[in-house]
Amino acid sequence: PTNSRAGQSRLNKSSVDEPGDRRMDDNSNSRTTTGGQAVIEDDLTNLLAQKVVGQSAATKAIVPYVYMYQSGLAPESRPAGVFLLLGPTGTGKTKTVEAIAELLHGSERKIVKIDCGEFQMEHELAKLIGAPPGYLGHRERVPILTQQKLADATSERSNLALVLFDEIEKAAQSMTRLLLGILDKGILRLGDNSTVNFEKTLIFFTSNLGAREMMKEINPDIGFQSSSARSRAELSNRLERIALSAVRKRFSPEFINRIDAVVTYQPLDSESIEAILDNDIKMLQGHVNSRLGTRCFAIEVLPEARKFLLERGLSEEYGARELKRTIHRQLTQPLATLVARGEINPGAIVSVSLAHGGERLSISEVGRAAPAPPRPAILIVDDNHDLLLFLAAELKEAGWQMLMAENAERARFLFREMQPGAVLLDYLLGDDDGLKLGLEFQARAPATDIIIITGGYLVRWRKLSGGPEGRKQLTDLVGNQAVLYVGNSKADVWTDLVKQVPRPPVALPTLAGVSWYTRDGEPVMALGRSISGTPWFLAIDALSVTNER
Repeated sequence: PTNSRAGQSRLNKSSVDEPGDRRMDDNSNSRTTTGGQAVIEDDLTNLLAQKVVGQSAATKAIVPYVYMYQSGLAPESRPAGVFLLLGPTGTGKTKTVEAIAELLHGSERKIVKIDCGEFQMEHELAKLIGAPPGYLGHRERVPILTQQKLADATSERSNLALVLFDEIEKAAQSMTRLLLGILDKGILRLGDNSTVNFEKTLIFFTSNLGAREMMKEINPDIGFQSSSARSRAELSNRLERIALSAVRKRFSPEFINRIDAVVTYQPLDSESIEAILDNDIKMLQGHVNSRLGTRCFAIEVLPEARKFLLERGLSEEYGARELKRTIHRQLTQPLATLVARGEINPGAIVSVSLAHGGERLSISEVGRAAPAPPRPAILIVDDNHDLLLFLAAELKEAGWQMLMAENAERARFLFREMQPGAVLLDYLLGDDDGLKLGLEFQARAPATDIIIITGGYLVRWRKLSGGPEGRKQLTDLVGNQAVLYVGNSKADVWTDLVKQVPRPPVALPTLAGVSWYTRDGEPVMALGRSISGTPWFLAIDALSVTNER
């Protein structure tokens, strides 16, 4: 890995730097484990890559810092990570931060965002940290960067706040000098002499420095070699050099030296633009389903319509933003007009094709969609938000409707009102006994699958008797081994598989990112990891509840 304190020489290395030595010294063991950390990183990296298309190298540069923080191995007295995101407009710099916020906190709005264009004059920094005592506006003006603002950008899932300084090159020079204390010591002193702690933050700077030169490199003047005639790797290297040269001219070595990773975003290729189009169409369909309720309908975009949107929306200069504008003008607005006029019937199939003349899209109702089968609901009752984050992502991908409860009262309400097909229940609940609650659910709905979560391990539970005998039948925990009792028979969970893994995993059409193991040809266990690295397994006697879709 490159030296994170190497200053300008560090900028000559790569457009995506690995975590620096100052962090590696603190957690070198976690980076050398056999498959453990790598498996976890792949989980979040893949989820992030699905949301930020075409910038896989950038996501891989950021994700390790998230895990270093979650594992407790990030160094003290400084932010958990500091990143400078460079590249042409519309390549996904801001989207990356929003996607991380959505994965960590459940909402892309959980960000402390500073628009640096509002701080172009030196005196405007008072809006950021507040005016000193005795100055005009000292009591009236609330600083933008406060400890409460950072707390508001966290969630029950994670206490890691994301701070985004958008277009940092537009801010006054004193802004970067002010930030040196944050980047070095993790402390910001406000105008009233109070302090704000940034140790539990990831700080992102976005910049369009060198963007004009990049555009000239992508679309050179007549007589020079065009970008299409060069390899993508060659173009990427040229753009990287342009961006880093602009950074060195604009920012001081002291500021650059405190950045953990400098990431140069590359122009989106045609494959990435197609993937973004697919995501935007899925998002539009999701909005129709969630916002129109019983008036929702299915959208079917034909190949010629897709080609039209791609041709109109492909722009090397404006990136994905031009595609989004094209979709908005050519598809979303006309579709909204038809909905407002009542010209689309609920449950219809709406076909989007190319109109005669090829200058616009044609939207018409072509039939009725078959009623969608109800999604099976699964109720998760636990206060482990890290495990909930992992299970929610995986089970949502598997097609389940997610129900979350952190206490027995909420769990009873959801169980009664939503009638879930399966329940994942923590063995130890703060306000109630998990086993008692599970037996209560089983008495109400014997056909419901109940899965007890104990210490990160998931154990299948079926048809247990109530009362004290039910407790004895449920589980016998010896060290890390969980044993399932059913009647007088004992079904070993085969925890040795976790340590030895004697058989290669068997691919089954179930949860993504989970390894399955068999014994005598029958699937017996699913092995996975939570976001923080805690291993868990799902022991099953036949087929897992997550395979009964």
